Amino acid sequence: MTHATIPTSPIVAIATATGRGGIGIIRASGNDLSCLMHAICGQILPARHATYLAFLDQDNEVIDRGIALFFPSPHSYTGEHILELQAHGGPMVLQLLLRRCLDVGAAIGLRLAQPGEFTQRAYLNNKLDLAQAEAVADLIEAGTERAVRSAARSLSGVFSRAIHDLVDKVTHLRMLVEATLDFPEEEIDFLTRTDAQGQLTSIHANLNTIMLQAKQGVLLREGVTVVLAGQPNVGKSSLLNLLAGEDIAIVTPIAGTTRDQLKQSIQLNGIPLHIIDTAGLRESEDEVERIGIARSWESIARADVVLHLRDATQPQMGDPIDLAILSALRPTTPVLQLYNKIDLLPVPLTSNDKQILFVSAKTGEGMHTLREQLLEIIGWQEGTEGLFSARARHIEALDKAATHFHTATTYLHTGTELDLLAEELRLGQIHLSYITGEFTSDDLLGVIFSRFCIGK
Repeated sequence: MTHATIPTSPIVAIATATGRGGIGIIRASGNDLSCLMHAICGQILPARHATYLAFLDQDNEVIDRGIALFFPSPHSYTGEHILELQAHGGPMVLQLLLRRCLDVGAAIGLRLAQPGEFTQRAYLNNKLDLAQAEAVADLIEAGTERAVRSAARSLSGVFSRAIHDLVDKVTHLRMLVEATLDFPEEEIDFLTRTDAQGQLTSIHANLNTIMLQAKQGVLLREGVTVVLAGQPNVGKSSLLNLLAGEDIAIVTPIAGTTRDQLKQSIQLNGIPLHIIDTAGLRESEDEVERIGIARSWESIARADVVLHLRDATQPQMGDPIDLAILSALRPTTPVLQLYNKIDLLPVPLTSNDKQILFVSAKTGEGMHTLREQLLEIIGWQEGTEGLFSARARHIEALDKAATHFHTATTYLHTGTELDLLAEELRLGQIHLSYITGEFTSDDLLGVIFSRFCIGK
């Protein structure tokens, strides 16, 4: 894999998080860092050895003492020479070291790194493919244990290898189709003889497996937004507290206690759920409450999942506000109808509809079923092996590839227009290659790496 534009100017940045800590790291990357080593470390460092020494200022006074590491090209994270200075993690110490690096490196064009630029250079120098590079950010941002493990699998190349294996299958099939086009006078039917249909079926099966794993990976990475919606005093805040396992929202018998939306992220089987408790929906003359209610409607319209709460002791069918909640949803938004306060009923309620649940936010009754239904409607499949971190752009690329392969199947069945069959296979392969970065625009790279933290 080659890339057209590889930056040559050396870069430097603080590679550890903002704030105080026991250790802070300054990282520099470039084709020649000898001037930095001479000026700051007082020597040329041995490769891949930790050297304890003094970090010197322009007057050879000691800024700090710490460990210096030198990783020569190409055996480094970026593929360039890398110098790491591990000092004490005080903000002023790190700023002094960073300023010293920039002053010394001015002669060679050393500059501050942009967000994600170290990882971008690793990608441009073929140390990582694009899916692996994105997994670096996913690993840093992971909020659950499962998300950490899936990002680590992507970083180790599990996702990329699955894509490369699939691309190899497509390439082989394209070769057979091209052979048939190049030698039409031959009596040998290459496609029939080599079971082209069976190969395309295998490609579909592999793609479906990758798609399933990728969708699960997106869930682990991004989670879903779950909005609690309903009229005042139906128990939305009590349900939020029960799901969160702590008193996040104020709960009183007074209708309209929640006047603005509350947000809380929780884990459900390792999947991040971003719960939004909205203000009770009703007509109100209170200006503050009306603003909260307007925000509630906006959250309902954008939700991934809506939990529509009603009071089980007052099951009013056809209520205008409850009907308005349903009409505000996007057609594809899943909704669970929750009848709360069943602990106050003399006789249990039942329903054969899986989208209608009966719960008690006070006693916890029905919560196990609610959690199971949530996992089902968001598409989580327990026991899926080999999960890897994935993003929305990966799903889009896989969807487009699947569309082209489906069209290719139609052409293969008819046995005509093999040039169109070849083109559909080519387009499908290109979309797969977008995932790992073989075919990627500079604009897309700018968007992806700009979302990384500085120093990575």
